[in-house]
Amino acid sequence: MKATALFEGSYSVDASKKFIPFDPSIHQASERPASLFIFIQPFLVKTPNDLILIDTGLGYSDEDGHLILHQNIRKAGYEPEQVTKVLMSHLHFDHSGGMVHDKNGKLSVSFPDAEYFIQRGEWEQAYSKPSKSYKTEIFDVLQRSGQVNFLDGDGAINDEISYEVTGGHTEFHQVFYIKSQGETCFYGGDIAPEPEQFQRKFIAKYDLDGRKSMELRIFYGEQAAQKHWTCLFYHAKSKAIAKVVAKADQILMEEVKQ
Repeated sequence: MKATALFEGSYSVDASKKFIPFDPSIHQASERPASLFIFIQPFLVKTPNDLILIDTGLGYSDEDGHLILHQNIRKAGYEPEQVTKVLMSHLHFDHSGGMVHDKNGKLSVSFPDAEYFIQRGEWEQAYSKPSKSYKTEIFDVLQRSGQVNFLDGDGAINDEISYEVTGGHTEFHQVFYIKSQGETCFYGGDIAPEPEQFQRKFIAKYDLDGRKSMELRIFYGEQAAQKHWTCLFYHAKSKAIAKVVAKADQILMEEVKQ
């Protein structure tokens, strides 16, 4: 099993929920008041049976109209057509934009040969509770494709992939486990978006239920250390793929080289 981070860049985002490229070597944080600064990186996981994409980034394209996510997959040594499964932790735009490709205003499914796996409750929430964080025009395209598999609660997709609903960040946020060849990859989505969040306790304002999310981070951090999981961190500034190591009273992050 091999995991690869598909780094899509760093961005600032404010109350408008617009993601604007932010390069610390060029831009100043003071120029973007009341903004969060985040990194975006979906993941590929190659197992003997599948090429799995976990969350899909912003869906931005380059000046020639090529999807950046597709380009990053090619840089990793694969073709977008090889992706067999797309796993979605939740449907906020920074995680779901790349589910479709916007080329000159025409939307099409980004991975026509893949199955998409989404919690049914998260999908229904996106439509029933309007929010700037969701872009339902993306979901409309996906729904027409017939490629969506709706998940209900906890369960397994196959012998390698399982999932559980956590809530916390959104009501139906889910995490994934990929177990293959004696290893376990854990993807915590926005319950565990950065490795530092396993090392300190805090309540984040961007979570639907901040206290529950904090408790979940503690739980998953302990499990990751005890069970030697390889963890994938979607918003990591560094160590996007890492193992959690508990030493004495310290929680350490050991980067896993790609």
